[in-house]
Amino acid sequence: MGPARTRRLRRAVRRRRGTGGDQVVVILDLVRMVGSLAEGATGTMTIGSAIEFDLVQRWCERTGNTLITKSWTDVGPGAVVVRRGRLPDPAVALGPDRLPGARLWLYTNFHCNLACDYCCVASSPRAERRELGVERIARLVRAGADWGVQEVYLTGGEPFLLPDIARIVTDCVRILPTTLLTNGMLFRGPGLRSLQAMPREGFALQISLDSPTPEIHDGHRGAGSWARAVAGIQVALGEGFRVRAAATIASPHATDLAALRDFLDGLGIPRTDQVIRPVAQQGAAITGVQFTRETLVPEVTVTADGVYWHPVAATDDQALVSTQIEPLGPALSEVYRLFAEQWAAAGAAARLFPCA
Repeated sequence: MGPARTRRLRRAVRRRRGTGGDQVVVILDLVRMVGSLAEGATGTMTIGSAIEFDLVQRWCERTGNTLITKSWTDVGPGAVVVRRGRLPDPAVALGPDRLPGARLWLYTNFHCNLACDYCCVASSPRAERRELGVERIARLVRAGADWGVQEVYLTGGEPFLLPDIARIVTDCVRILPTTLLTNGMLFRGPGLRSLQAMPREGFALQISLDSPTPEIHDGHRGAGSWARAVAGIQVALGEGFRVRAAATIASPHATDLAALRDFLDGLGIPRTDQVIRPVAQQGAAITGVQFTRETLVPEVTVTADGVYWHPVAATDDQALVSTQIEPLGPALSEVYRLFAEQWAAAGAAARLFPCA
């Protein structure tokens, strides 16, 4: 049907007052708008009454499209946002292991032996320690497991600066599968003894390695850090641990990802345990991926300061969910509720930011 014929039809149905003509116009506008959208895209249409809103709602239900939001009150007029096609089930789109609450991140501390120029929480040797503490970590992991958390991630700062890190890991592993993020540089002396005291089953070390040669890695993390990280990976593997390698890539064009993966292959780290992640513009990073809480799939994160939406934003007031850390269950439930609303309202626009 051509544009001129469509306009004539709309004028004709508008003249049919009292016989449902206005409702036909609403349907025509919906069909025209949704028909112009790509699958998964959204469009906005003006409505003038509760009757029209009800009509839009019923039409979407019957045609397999999704009414995302409405801005209409009894005083009207307003608008509706419609998504072409059904909103995907987040459990299918994200995977059940990435739904909010599946992972619990705990910042054991914030001080670090390095001062990486893109650290998302600005950790350094001069950073305030801000430790969660052994007993509280054990309580949080138990509360998370009772709520439905499936796995725990311990991060910092550098967790191996804590003299009781082996006990922390052991307490966590007794309750849930656990991964510990580290720069891998402290596996000697007390650090090596802590490493050797950790369980092998249900536990993994995630060690940062940004490039297959020292230049890029050392340029961001400090001279000599690449060689010590590689040595740390080799020590951990030799001690029988599962090792994951995580590369933070400031510029994919500056790093030969194929060469990096080949290098990690050569160290004995399978592709499934190789994590490639971008720089987030948070903390010490002045450039990188920008995001808001509304555009980020949450991974509940606890620090000594509160409960946050995601580990890359664990010092960002905009990502703070609650300053009340315990009991943890209410914060987990609140994040789950907020994300469910966000998923529907944003038309599944939230994205994963792979920290692990």
